[in-house]
Amino acid sequence: MSFSRAFYAFLHLRFYVATGWHMQSLVVGYYLYALTRDPFVLALVGMAEAIPAIGGALPMGYVVERLNKRKAIISGLALIIASAVGTAFLLLPNTLHTLGQSAILYGMLAMIIVNGFARAIYSPAMFSTLGRLVDREHIARASALSSTVWQSAMIAGPLVGGLLYGYLGAEVTGLSIVCLMTFGSLGVLFLPSMPAVLQATAKSGMMRDVTMGLRFILSHRVILGALSLDLFAVLFGGVVALLPAFATEVLHVDERGLGLLRASMSIGSVVMMAVLSWKPIGRSAGTIMLAAVAGFGGCILGFASSTSFVLSVLCLMCAGAFDSISVVVRHTVLQLHTPEDMKGRVAAANTMFISSSNELGAVESGLAARMFGIVPSVYLGGVMTLLVVAIIWWSVPQLRTLDLRTDRNT
Repeated sequence: MSFSRAFYAFLHLRFYVATGWHMQSLVVGYYLYALTRDPFVLALVGMAEAIPAIGGALPMGYVVERLNKRKAIISGLALIIASAVGTAFLLLPNTLHTLGQSAILYGMLAMIIVNGFARAIYSPAMFSTLGRLVDREHIARASALSSTVWQSAMIAGPLVGGLLYGYLGAEVTGLSIVCLMTFGSLGVLFLPSMPAVLQATAKSGMMRDVTMGLRFILSHRVILGALSLDLFAVLFGGVVALLPAFATEVLHVDERGLGLLRASMSIGSVVMMAVLSWKPIGRSAGTIMLAAVAGFGGCILGFASSTSFVLSVLCLMCAGAFDSISVVVRHTVLQLHTPEDMKGRVAAANTMFISSSNELGAVESGLAARMFGIVPSVYLGGVMTLLVVAIIWWSVPQLRTLDLRTDRNT
């Protein structure tokens, strides 16, 4: 089976832009933590990402449905690259000496906010584009391949970012991010023109259209259960935001070690997603998803217990492998059960859920680390993740019986 040139251009765009994102995230987190030595700064970074990503998700999903998908992607890319350029400027040594520490902190938070708004446009546009580039019978395999590319970027970004930061400095890394994202953006030139699927009607009010994706999710128990499982598990169990503090205070490694820690979960994810691309999950998908998230929680507890760099890397790799199962099942369910004329708005609502878990999880992690300490906060998160799995297993029986071989589970 082969895909179209447009689909491979989609993967090119997804990989290089996402690699730049993760490089930028690593550099900003490490740079600000090294500047302040305060875990609360990591909570501020998460908050700066959460405000636009969550607040802008639904209206941007509505806008994306009314735009040519290619034009929507270009609009998001323009803001993404602008954020990268601003960050690169703030990383220059002379900028710190000229503006001072406070201005650098607020400036980087502002760039993160710009990036959050960009992602609120870019993510639903990319999600709804995937279904237009492949036939329906190939969506499960294409979703796994797309997720593999994303996770590969999550490996390459931190590893390359950490090495560049460690050997050549923050300013070279910032400029490299701009170049990488610009190169990735060339992929949009090979995407077809995809007209808007949502047309304004006299009977359809803007507020109704804006919230339709969220109402669609809330009315489908399986989709709601899958998203809730991911939201609360990552909200409590996520450790990515605290990795700069773990690298410095617990494991005693530099920015190159941090790069490997940041990449570890994605290494596990890519290995698992490669398996899922070859042998997609079909039967007992819901039960497998619940078991995988429980395994994720157990790995987080193992990471919290570790003072060995090698063991910590292994725990994160296993956590990433379990998490990827949940990601692939969730993406496949959304692609299969969402009508084409609603995919942008449903993707926007999905982005709001996922942003809630990732960005608010960073806020929760930073605040908990400041209140209880770095290690106890991660123990708490692992226990809460296991509790979330038990609650979803009991309260959403439709998820336990989910079978991706059929479209009847809604």
